[in-house]
Amino acid sequence: MTDVKLFSDGAAKGNPDGPGGYGTILQFTDASGVLHEREYSQGYKKTTNNRMELLGVITGLEALTRPCHVEVFTDSKYVSDAFNQHWVESWLRKNWINSQKKPVKNPDLWKRLLKAMEPHNVHYNWIKGHAGHELNERCDKLATNAAEGADLLDDVPVGGV
Repeated sequence: MTDVKLFSDGAAKGNPDGPGGYGTILQFTDASGVLHEREYSQGYKKTTNNRMELLGVITGLEALTRPCHVEVFTDSKYVSDAFNQHWVESWLRKNWINSQKKPVKNPDLWKRLLKAMEPHNVHYNWIKGHAGHELNERCDKLATNAAEGADLLDDVPVGGV
């Protein structure tokens, strides 16, 4: 399996229900030692920061064309803790109900993320945001620029919520 690093960040102005965006960077080093890198970003008219954090990771995973070992780097505890603290496993057992006995927010994106993860071996790493981490700062800039851009899409949750 190819080793891939996925850096991602989300942004939302006027969270919730303001414009938002995500920024994602994929990196891998080929057999000859050459670093390959690709950036992704998109803005949305009305969304939340958490939805953008999720969409950033989803977009990176969905861009991969073969099974990979993926190290995800995110400043979102919402995303990293969902896997590292085993929240997702609990949500699945409880039919998308959280520990407060309320429906999990953004189930459409969590389900899409789980599907995007299926062919890969994925590990989530939390990194402190706005702390000088070069690639996290680049992702933040991509996300912010996307949120402030002119080509904003509608963020329409599948199945409501």
